[in-house]
Amino acid sequence: MKLIIRPKRGFGRIEVDLPDELAEKIKTLSKRYAVSEKKVLEIILSGSFKEPKGDVKKLENEVRELEKKVGGLEKEWAPLRYKAYGVSEDNKILAIELNALLAENSQLKRFLRKKVERNLELRKLIQYYLR
Repeated sequence: MKLIIRPKRGFGRIEVDLPDELAEKIKTLSKRYAVSEKKVLEIILSGSFKEPKGDVKKLENEVRELEKKVGGLEKEWAPLRYKAYGVSEDNKILAIELNALLAENSQLKRFLRKKVERNLELRKLIQYYLR
């Protein structure tokens, strides 16, 4: 495997022939961690790789347990989300009905020649639920 390193600016480059063993290790790491070979080389050259601080098997088991908990929480949350959607749709319908009743009420007051009162707080509340 031939490694070519180019600068970000300017001319010049470094060409290095990597032994086949090293190239195979890089390809193996690339497949294992699902990253490109270029990224593996970048991590190796920059020295930014980290050794795990604990037992890897134990950490993987903890991750699996947390994934199971997330699945359980998703199962609990889905019906609540569905109910919340239903309630919000009910609120929209009630807001539309209330708006119609307010309009009818003001028309009746005009017909009876009474004073029409505008309730701005109620109008704001209706607009909130209609969004």
